[in-house]
Amino acid sequence: MTLPVASVRSVDLRVQPVGEILDRVGRSFQTDLDLNTVVRKRRSVGARTDRGTWIRVERRLLERIGDQGWNGTERAARLADIAQPAWQGCVVWQDPNEPVMWRADETELLPGSPVGAAVLSDDPELADTWWQEFNDSLDALAAQHTGRTATPDTVTITQTLLTETIRTAFPDDFDTTVERWVPAHADLNWANMTAPTFCLFDWEDWGTAPRGLDSATLWGSSLAVPALADRVLHERRHDFESRDGKLMTLFTCAKILGPGAHPEDPRLEPARRRAEQVISELQAG
Repeated sequence: MTLPVASVRSVDLRVQPVGEILDRVGRSFQTDLDLNTVVRKRRSVGARTDRGTWIRVERRLLERIGDQGWNGTERAARLADIAQPAWQGCVVWQDPNEPVMWRADETELLPGSPVGAAVLSDDPELADTWWQEFNDSLDALAAQHTGRTATPDTVTITQTLLTETIRTAFPDDFDTTVERWVPAHADLNWANMTAPTFCLFDWEDWGTAPRGLDSATLWGSSLAVPALADRVLHERRHDFESRDGKLMTLFTCAKILGPGAHPEDPRLEPARRRAEQVISELQAG
């Protein structure tokens, strides 16, 4: 029986018991999971297997799984010239008690540790070679083709969503129409990349998005470390200097400054300053 949406529990897998889920996944993949390696995030949990691979499990509401399905990781495996862990297989099942789907993907192990938390407060001091590998992968991704649409924060990105999000924080008179849509990771933050060897992972939400989404998202995750934010601006300047890149900068700033903004967020002031500059540039044409 399908339960009404109102009955869905608010779940945070960082604190929710996940033992039964991990047991089920281990049986499905015919492997044992090393519980000493478990990594928990709000809507996903992962662990190393006894055969030297990694399994990541995600919980997603049925209403957040659109017509394109929920196969981002396996579809990303076909992308060329991008540093990412090789995908090996998956299992998917529907929760018997809630309108929720679970998906577990097995990949090769990452070549290093995540750079840090999604939003950094300290400079990771990444090598120039890391930045080169980072740029090579993002440029290769943007040059490819897909029928998928990006779902940042599990929400399908559209022109309407972009405009409405920007207007929540910036009601100024300027055109928000996107000119170019390209493939994007759509969840590009410091928790989804490794160092000292660059590797980009967690591909569940990738797809076509306005040019500059990934660059602007990573910049927004770096604002508490001014030197790091400046480095992102420099490395991805061809995105930020484009009209679409400016719109995605405002999209990111609106998420930081809009309803629900935390008054002590150290990113508030730099986001305001950058937004004022970008709006001026857009209005000047």
